[in-house]
Amino acid sequence: MQRIIVEELREDNWTRYRDLRIAALENDGEAFGGNLEAERLFTESQWREKARQYIGLAALLDGIDIGVMTVENLTGDFGATCWVGSCWINPEFRKLGALRALFDYVDQNAKARDWAIQGLGVWVDNFDAIKAYEKLGFIQMGEKQESSRKAGMYYQRMIRKSPNT
Repeated sequence: MQRIIVEELREDNWTRYRDLRIAALENDGEAFGGNLEAERLFTESQWREKARQYIGLAALLDGIDIGVMTVENLTGDFGATCWVGSCWINPEFRKLGALRALFDYVDQNAKARDWAIQGLGVWVDNFDAIKAYEKLGFIQMGEKQESSRKAGMYYQRMIRKSPNT
């Protein structure tokens, strides 16, 4: 079995993050709050700014970027110490453990980076994602929330405590 590697994406890796984000929006745009047309027009400085806002993580298989997620430190609902966003795995590589590898990386760094209690939001009708997050130990918390970016859309907050803390 091939091993999935996780790397942090720094500001100088902005093209990798951009390419993964655009691929995510092209393939599964309905799963995200972002807008493909708008993000395609982002400048290098806008992508670099996004890279400074949070920690980007890329999942790689045989040197190829196959997935992405971001982690942002914050004080969130239900005790969250960080917010996980932009989770996406290339459909050709799903069910190989990339999502688990990304969260394993977060768990391995939970104490040092203050990622002990992880929060995320998922559209209430994205049942596959909800199931995947529940397999990783996330539980649904609170009432559904209306999106501030997509009118009429609702997301569910989910929380998970890192097993390494």
